[in-house]
Amino acid sequence: MALETVLLAVGPNDANRIDELARTVIDIAGPAGADVVVAHVFTDDEYETAVERLEFEAVAEADPDEVAERHATVRELRELLVEADIPTSVRGSVGDHGEEIVSIAGMTRSDLVVVGGRKRSPTGKAVFGSVAQEVMLEAPCPVTFVRGDE
Repeated sequence: MALETVLLAVGPNDANRIDELARTVIDIAGPAGADVVVAHVFTDDEYETAVERLEFEAVAEADPDEVAERHATVRELRELLVEADIPTSVRGSVGDHGEEIVSIAGMTRSDLVVVGGRKRSPTGKAVFGSVAQEVMLEAPCPVTFVRGDE
């Protein structure tokens, strides 16, 4: 199987994992010559907050792709990937994190999804759920999990 498209899913807690995520994606996509899609999924509340913080005129006038492109974590990751000569694009989406990541993986025909997370106890996963776990179980392609140092 050729690796043509890697989806790097970025969430609200990934600011402290930027180096690990970038390193992983560069190590995988670089040698394969794959394109990387950096995707940021916002809940409705996260989206409204981001639109206000980024000083868009109104939520209705904001485009999720543009909001994602202007998000600090996405910008930093994209800069690191571009410095490594990795072709990169950005996608934004609003909705349930796990469902939207899986949907974007399908729409972009991704060959691999890279998602960050932290170690959680079985009880923590059962009570609070896990976006990474949902993506691993539902994605249409393999998933690489990158654990941060927190």
